[in-house]
Formats: sequence, structure tokens, C-alpha cells
Amino acid sequence: MNYKSDITFRKESLKKLLFHILKNEEAIIKALYDDFKKPAFETVLTETHFVISDLKNTIKKIKSWSKPKKVFPSIVNFPSKDYIYSEPYGKVLIIAPWNYPFQLALCPLIAAVAAGNQVVLKPSELTPNTSKIIAKIIWDTFDANHVLVSEGGPDVAQQLLTQRWDYIFFTGSVNVGKMVAKAAAEHLTPLTLELGGKNPCIVDETANLKLAAKRIVWGKFLNAGQTCIAPDYILVQNRMKTPFINFLKQEITAAYGENPETSPDYPRIINHKNWQRLVDMLKGQSIAIGGQYSKETLYLAPTLVENPDIESLVMVDEIFGPILPILTYETDIDLQHVISKYEKPLAFYVFTENKSLAEKIIADYSFGGGCVNDTMIQFSNKRLPFGGVGNSGMGAYHGKLSFDIFSHKKAIIKKSNFLDIPIRYAPYGTKLKTLRQILKWL
Repeated sequence: MNYKSDITFRKESLKKLLFHILKNEEAIIKALYDDFKKPAFETVLTETHFVISDLKNTIKKIKSWSKPKKVFPSIVNFPSKDYIYSEPYGKVLIIAPWNYPFQLALCPLIAAVAAGNQVVLKPSELTPNTSKIIAKIIWDTFDANHVLVSEGGPDVAQQLLTQRWDYIFFTGSVNVGKMVAKAAAEHLTPLTLELGGKNPCIVDETANLKLAAKRIVWGKFLNAGQTCIAPDYILVQNRMKTPFINFLKQEITAAYGENPETSPDYPRIINHKNWQRLVDMLKGQSIAIGGQYSKETLYLAPTLVENPDIESLVMVDEIFGPILPILTYETDIDLQHVISKYEKPLAFYVFTENKSLAEKIIADYSFGGGCVNDTMIQFSNKRLPFGGVGNSGMGAYHGKLSFDIFSHKKAIIKKSNFLDIPIRYAPYGTKLKTLRQILKWL
């Protein structure tokens, strides 16, 4: 089968994938619960529905996305017709993370298949149940020469990276992203890196504090904080700190009860290594709420940390867990002092009724994407690009952009033979003066 050119085959493959995902949705929900107690609601919202919606949209639009795009020709090439052809890269490697193990494996896969590539997918070994159901769905859907799942740990990923690929798509940590980029550089392989960062969240004096607290608690503690675009730390204006912390406490209790450990809506930390890393961040900190943990169940309560030292462990790197440091500021210089200590983040949030402040933040800071008066919802619109900048990643996807990143854009000019303007040909003789006159009009 010619995966590159047969658009009908690509579309039918995606329809078959949709069928098997719908057929196995309950098994997917169970797998994610078994891996780290992810609630069914969160799995449907952030995993299965997202993938199903992406699939339906891609199936609907694959034909138009794949067509050569006619562009306005240059008068220099008159008469001609100019086009951009979307050509698959060829053999693609996708390395998926553990935090949204179904969505962040399947969405890049959908785009790579839609663009006509052959794919090897490496799901995360930290979510073995989800990895197993992904492998089953792929096996039931695709020929092994078209799409293949390669399960295993870091050794498998390292072995895959020693091979030559036409494109690599990686989602994960900055440190591993650097290793992937280094491996890709060996063969000058193009790649997309979806990484992370220390995402700021500013709350100024004009913000609706109660609503801001509700939306921040949702965004921060969804998936137990194990989200690359979750708010990483809060910068709240000095005089608003105490009432704002009180609202945050109320919203945490409203969401997860007096004892979040018994809440059916609160996941666990993925493994002991990550759990211990997070627990270590709490040592010596002033805790406003939370801080409880269980080694046996990998539980860590939703936790607010007040005024941590900027050099403390919780402020050094991305938290990636249910710990929310709260710092204060008074002026724009205070904001800059903190935010500029870190690399460009994947996300940035500001809660304010001051439109000029919001526009100033958007203009002054470089980041992947963000929201004014909400958190994380920028991810949900397939018409918006999702991706980082600088240390938080390279390349962006979602919607048509997903198709585009797995497609080489080939420029084609179809030149007519009925007219051939002779000025470009040697010998040039006295043509330079004529050329200059012509170029003035172009």
C-alpha cells in the first residue's frame, strides 16, 4: 500500500482507528485509573474525548488539507501557475509522555497518519496499562508496516533514537528533549519538541479573586498537577494575598473535600521517584493548606506554599505536581525580577480586569501560549497553535497545524510554454538597464 499518496486509504485508516477507540473507551478509562487513579471524568475530558474530536475533525478535513494549494504567482515567472504540495516526511518516530498518556500519544499519531507517514510510536513505560491498550488498538487498526507500537523503557527509546528517522515528535521533559534533539542532529532530522517550563500566574488587585481561585485550583490540581501547562507558581499583589489564599483554600475543599485522599476525583503521583521529588520540595516550607502524603499510595495532597525562598527547591525547576507556591509582588519590576529568573515558559496566566496590564504582559514576555482570566483552556481550541518557545519547546501543533508539521511543503511552479521572455538569458549585453527598470515595478 502506498501510504504516501492514497488519501482514501489514510482516511479509511483513521476511520478504523476511531472505531477501535470508541469500542475500547471503557478499557482506556480503566487503564488510566489503574495507572494512577485518574478519574473517569478527567480521562474523558482530557484524553478520550480530545482524541475522538481530533480524529473526527481530521477525517472530515483530510481531503482539503492534502490538496495542493494554489498561490499567487510571481510576475517574474509569467506565465506560470504556482502551488504548495504537502508531502509526507516518510518514517516518523513519536515518543509520548506519561502524564496524558493516551491523548499525547494518539493526537500526534493521527496527524502523522493523515499526512501519509509510516509511524513508530513509543508510549510511556510509566503507564503500562495505558500503553498496553494503546498497543492493542494500534494492532487492531493498522498493518505493522504502517504503524507500529514499540513498548519498553528508556533503553528502548535510546535504541530507537540511534536509528535514522525522517521526523521525530517528542513530548516530555526539557532534559530528555535535549537528548532527543542531539540524537536528531546526527542525521539533521527535523523534529518537534513539546516540553514544559515554570509557568507564571499573575493575580493583580483588580482580579475577581473568588473566580480566579476556582479556575486556578481547577487548572493546577487537574491530573494532580502533572500537566505541562499547569500554573507553576502564583504572583499575587501584596494586599490581595491573604483573601486570595483563603479563596484558594475554600476552592480546594470544595473540589476535593476535607480529606482529598478519599476523594474519587483526585489522582495519584505517577511513581515513587516523582513522588519523592515532590515531597522533598516541601521540606522547610510554610504550608497554608495540604502537605499530607502517603508513600504507600503515592498520594500527595493539594498543597499551597506561602512565600518560598526563590532559591528553594520548589522554585528552582518546574514542579509538575500538586504544589502551588504563592509569592507576592508590588510593581512591574517585582514581576520581572521573578519571571526573568526562568527560561521562557510553555504557558503564562494573568488574572486582571486591567486590559492594558494584560496586553503589556502579552507583549513583554515570551511564552508558548496562555490565558487572561483562566488557566489551561488555550489547549482546547484546535484552531490555536500549541507549542513552546526556547527552552519550553519548538514547533506547534493542533488542528491543521498538526497535519502541517508532519508534511514537507514542496514548492512547485508549472510554467507555460506559450511565452518565453528572453531578458533572463545570456548574453546580457545592454540588458542591465532594462532589468533595473523592470525591477522597479516588481
